[in-house]
Amino acid sequence: MVNLSDKEFSTMKKPIIAPSVLGADFSNFAAAVADIDAAGAEWVHLDVMDGQFVPNLTFGPKLVADLRSQSAAVFDVHLMVERPENLIEGFAKAGADAITFHVEAAVHSHRILRAIQTLGKKAGISIVPSTPVSYIEALLPFADIVLVMTVDPGFGGQELIPECLEKIPILAALREKRGFHFLISVDGGINESTAAMVRDAGADVLITGSCFFNAPDKARLVGHLKGCAD
Repeated sequence: MVNLSDKEFSTMKKPIIAPSVLGADFSNFAAAVADIDAAGAEWVHLDVMDGQFVPNLTFGPKLVADLRSQSAAVFDVHLMVERPENLIEGFAKAGADAITFHVEAAVHSHRILRAIQTLGKKAGISIVPSTPVSYIEALLPFADIVLVMTVDPGFGGQELIPECLEKIPILAALREKRGFHFLISVDGGINESTAAMVRDAGADVLITGSCFFNAPDKARLVGHLKGCAD
């Protein structure tokens, strides 16, 4: 497990690449994590779905716990669930380094952010394509990550919604103006064709799923997504 100090977290070399195991072969998650490490990606993104907030089911804390010994990468858990406050302790104990929940699924979002941080983890809030930045502006001083969904959550392999990228410079401007420290993470439809526009918009973390796991040369893909390879 990675121990992320505030200084280390805010000064990580960007963009950070975070392959999502949602795009992996579910019969061999250990190999998926090994592929992420071998390719030079910094984070492992773990999409948790409950069949309620989104129309799909994935996995629970046990998978995170079982994979934790397989990798020293940052484990970035994304809770696409109703009542996320009921799951944060389980995933924190399982080995998550960062836990992000959807503001649309929570009533007391500030309380949840603080609860995640009290457990020693980085706390993130996420917004779906239909949610504007203004909806979470009051929470930005307390967040370590803001995750902008550029597809409707629930399934991998969707096409990026370009209009969602307009939220990134708004978040970056608020961060600069008010001295916040959160990372801007983007998830949905990021591939070799769309990565440049996501980087140019100002994203700090690029989450990619099927694009990564379908790539014949995963290390080359990571370099391309970072903007440092052909």
